[in-house]
Amino acid sequence: MASSKANPPPPTPLPIYYTALPPQPDGPNYILLPLLHRPKTASPRRLRTICAASLILLATVAYILYPSEPDVDVVRLRLDRVQFRTTPHVLVDISLLLTIKVHNPDVYSIDYSTLDVAVGYRGKMLGHVKSEHGHIMALGTSYVDAELEFDGVEVFNDVLFLLEDLAKGTVPLDTVTTVEGQVGLFFFGFPLKAKVSCDVSVNTNNQTIGRQSCYPE
Repeated sequence: MASSKANPPPPTPLPIYYTALPPQPDGPNYILLPLLHRPKTASPRRLRTICAASLILLATVAYILYPSEPDVDVVRLRLDRVQFRTTPHVLVDISLLLTIKVHNPDVYSIDYSTLDVAVGYRGKMLGHVKSEHGHIMALGTSYVDAELEFDGVEVFNDVLFLLEDLAKGTVPLDTVTTVEGQVGLFFFGFPLKAKVSCDVSVNTNNQTIGRQSCYPE
């Protein structure tokens, strides 16, 4: 038995309207490339400025890191005892109490193995004292106290000058301080040896330093 419903007819296609492009004439083909900018070269004046600034920076760093000698001063020197002996010839017993200030001007520490202080009078060495092992921090200061005992010093040629200086209340003394050790920069150590001489005038009335002049050797 045939179906009572008939299949619908297919839709009618819509017309397509277009215009054909005209044919392209034969000719060369062109390729467009991005425009590249050539980097500008530095002028000679700018190069000279950069080089000069770099040299100044390197010189400044080298000056800061280059190890310099510590500053040494005698901050206290006291004549504790002066006693003369005339037999068998003119001798003098001298006792000195002094304090040495050692300043580290560098940006790294100093470990000194020995600090030797020698004391003289009018060019004649009386004796010396030695202090061993010490540490000075970067840009730090250390004080070293020492006591010197000079017994039986022969001052026959200078006894008159010594008596005159004691009567005036001012005794000129010479000190030579020698520091030996090493400076420490990170994990590295560099040897250090510094020697400083000082001319010191001691006021025997109040046991103070009236004048001092120090210079490295």
